[in-house]
Amino acid sequence: MNKPSLNRKNVSCNEPKPIKIVQFGEGNFLRAFVGYAISELNKFTNFNAGIAVVQPIDKGLIPVLNEQDGLYTLFMRGLKNGKAVNEVELIDTIVKGINPYSDFNDFLELGRTETLEFVISNTTEAGISFISSDTQDMRPPSSFPAKLTLFLLERYNWYKGDVSKGLTVIPCELINYNADTLKAVILKYVDLWNLEGNFKNWIDKACTFHNTLVDRIVPGYPKHEIEYYNKQLNYSDKLIVTAETFFLWVIEGDERLKERLGFSKTGLEVKVVPDMQPFRTRKVRILNGAHTVMVPLSILYGNTTVKETMDVDFTSNFVKQTVFDEIINTLEMDKNELVSFANATFERFQNPYIVHNLSSIALNMISKFKVRVLPSLLSYFDKYGNIPTRLTFAFACLIRFYKGEYFGLSMPVNDDEHVTQKLSQIWQSNNNGKVAQEVLESELFWGQDLTKIEGLKDAIALALETIDGYGIEKGFESFNKSY
Repeated sequence: MNKPSLNRKNVSCNEPKPIKIVQFGEGNFLRAFVGYAISELNKFTNFNAGIAVVQPIDKGLIPVLNEQDGLYTLFMRGLKNGKAVNEVELIDTIVKGINPYSDFNDFLELGRTETLEFVISNTTEAGISFISSDTQDMRPPSSFPAKLTLFLLERYNWYKGDVSKGLTVIPCELINYNADTLKAVILKYVDLWNLEGNFKNWIDKACTFHNTLVDRIVPGYPKHEIEYYNKQLNYSDKLIVTAETFFLWVIEGDERLKERLGFSKTGLEVKVVPDMQPFRTRKVRILNGAHTVMVPLSILYGNTTVKETMDVDFTSNFVKQTVFDEIINTLEMDKNELVSFANATFERFQNPYIVHNLSSIALNMISKFKVRVLPSLLSYFDKYGNIPTRLTFAFACLIRFYKGEYFGLSMPVNDDEHVTQKLSQIWQSNNNGKVAQEVLESELFWGQDLTKIEGLKDAIALALETIDGYGIEKGFESFNKSY
């Protein structure tokens, strides 16, 4: 028996809410993150917001989204306090979808919407970029900031520069200072296109731009398990999206923005704070840092997934003690909050519903180590005057990983050619002391000479020796006795 198609009539859904948000991007992440968050706001407060979605590139999901009246099903699976959680939500926040490549006038008219207050986006990290060939008369210009510039210009002209019609812009792209960057690019287009000075002032005075940090793993459409999900529905949904249960949204803003959004009345972890950088540092050092510490060590050990790493006593304890004993102690935030975040991170790593292959996160490990782990190692040395044992051993595992093989097994090294060539050349000596010296002194990798850190070179050389002599677990035991 065929199931009815998903639309508002077939599932007796409420009438669409007034458009309060324009969202650039219709992909899995925004639907499982922002769509869900606004749905919770509507459920628990009088936020009463509908979303109009703009397709940011030529090809996308707008036809299917409109076919389903903006509806889709979100499945959230994970662990909460050690217990498996499986939640299902029908998300009804999207009111309409617009493809500016086929309906450019509809896109501009959206800018005139009386009830509109917010612009939210996720157009990938590369989306916030300045393309000098974009012009004002393109329908549409290619870049997201150029499209947004024309959208804001339409609103400015329609309301004759009324400052009360300015918009609150909350980008979710995964770059630091995403809102500051977006605003700077928009102003470059204003200058490039010689738009009137009052419009520039309106952007500056009437519109606000808020940097953000978003954190949720969204595997997306469950292609390989679709029958499992379909069996749970009494309708046919082409836009099923899956996500973990963890949710964190940090937004830079003041008390007024916090009050306008009203997330404190929901159960969602949304923090509106004056400065989001401490939260970004927390995520980069703890969550991303733990991933980066884990990958070479765990692959050399013989594990293949993040969950397997957390299921094996040695690798699990190594990663946890690295975070609790060596990373958290270098951070300035409240200790209890850091420990709570770390515990939540490890619970996410143990999520049985997400298969996260170590090889898939082994991309560009040198640059990742430099950004995510090296600052903790250096901060620990500055604070305590000695090198951190586990971070140093993890560093040695990273270097050993880049040799490309370990006891006859090929390592999934995946990095820029100049990085892999340099490390291959260094490893030709097969002398652990020389390898440690040449890797640590390479400013190409670290932006500084790490041989100046007292004791680090000798410790790395010793760790490399124990890794090859005893394997990872016994090698660490031997190395640990020396420090």
